[in-house]
Amino acid sequence: MDGSRPKVVIIGGGFAGLSAARTLAGEAVEVTLVDRHNFHTFQPLLYQVATAGLDPADVAYPIRTIFRKAPNLTFRHARAVSVDVEGRTVDLDDGESLPYDHLVVATGAAAAFFAVPGAAEHARPLYTLADARRLRNDLLGCLEDVDAHPERFDGGAPTFVVVGGGPTGVETAGALVELLEMSVRHDRLRLDPERTRVVLLDGVDRLLTPFDPSASRYTEETLRARGVAVRLGTTVAEVTAAGVRLADGEWIPAGVVIWAGGVTVEGTLAARLPGGRGRGGRVTVTPGLSLEGHPEVFVVGDAAAVPLGPGREGPAPQLAQVAMQSGRHAALRILAARGGPTPGPFRYRDKGIMATVGRRAAVAQLPRGPVVTGTLGWLAWLGLHLVYLVGFRNRVVVLVNWFWRYLNWASGPRLIVTDLDREEGP
Repeated sequence: MDGSRPKVVIIGGGFAGLSAARTLAGEAVEVTLVDRHNFHTFQPLLYQVATAGLDPADVAYPIRTIFRKAPNLTFRHARAVSVDVEGRTVDLDDGESLPYDHLVVATGAAAAFFAVPGAAEHARPLYTLADARRLRNDLLGCLEDVDAHPERFDGGAPTFVVVGGGPTGVETAGALVELLEMSVRHDRLRLDPERTRVVLLDGVDRLLTPFDPSASRYTEETLRARGVAVRLGTTVAEVTAAGVRLADGEWIPAGVVIWAGGVTVEGTLAARLPGGRGRGGRVTVTPGLSLEGHPEVFVVGDAAAVPLGPGREGPAPQLAQVAMQSGRHAALRILAARGGPTPGPFRYRDKGIMATVGRRAAVAQLPRGPVVTGTLGWLAWLGLHLVYLVGFRNRVVVLVNWFWRYLNWASGPRLIVTDLDREEGP
């Protein structure tokens, strides 16, 4: 690469960082993409890895392979530990510092436990590929324990608790019911299917609050029909290794507690940047997505309180579409500083939101028009996720796996892999 070109450092290989890097690929800038993992994770399908519907490799793709044809882009497998915004350098965990002319911080977020006693220690979050693998091990390990020692689980009737009624919680609860059915039908595990429970808890009065109320009603009715015990207006006061205690004192024993209660930027690199903070620790940015007083530093994706756009109140939701659009906007701003056309303030273009409730059941809400539910919504959900999934091989494998599941045949890698001792957490 030409050393005289402006240096751009992108921290994070998620949706936002990848979008920024793709926009800058082939341009007259030197780009260094830094991530502690050498792969991009397709986060919307992590719940399927956790519930043994997909293999981890099906939702991950090597970053070097993605940019193999971009000579101006270098990947650095490292963890960024600090940023000196005055000196314009990024310090890595191997002791090296990367100088930059422009910086894009796309470090995402981490699970938020809201100071609930025991939640961080005993509940399993679902935000990274490592989270999904650990959760899968816990779920399958619990089922094996039930088969070997049914007397420890009320005669073979374990309870699984999912905390959080957003898309992740809803999708995980629906997939978990299917995993239990598959375990009984095809793996002959000694479970009591009539008394085994999946309990979905949320402190608000309806599921999927960003969606239209009709979508929330459909989701709740579908989950209940499939055997999920939905408990709304219910908050968790404590999590232990044996279950959860609710705010009203009720105790729910649980083989595994899954935490899908929200995310926070606290504890990430973005939390140490200068400037204001929004809800969940999200970094406050200008309409152009840069730090106030530092137009060369951009914060995008889940790490930032991304503005919806001129004349619209509140930050954009922490969605993949927001991450991709904000990452691209930051890259266009960098190119504008180097003589390219200047984009206006960032404006989020809502392309709709979706969530699957299980096989042949989903909700799809477009910016205009009715809410699509059932099989049609499920097919729309499948199509959209296949479009955005990185890698031809991954698309083919996931499509075949979904087709198998549609026919209600045994599918998915129900493997307990115990090589996680040295793997990092969120």
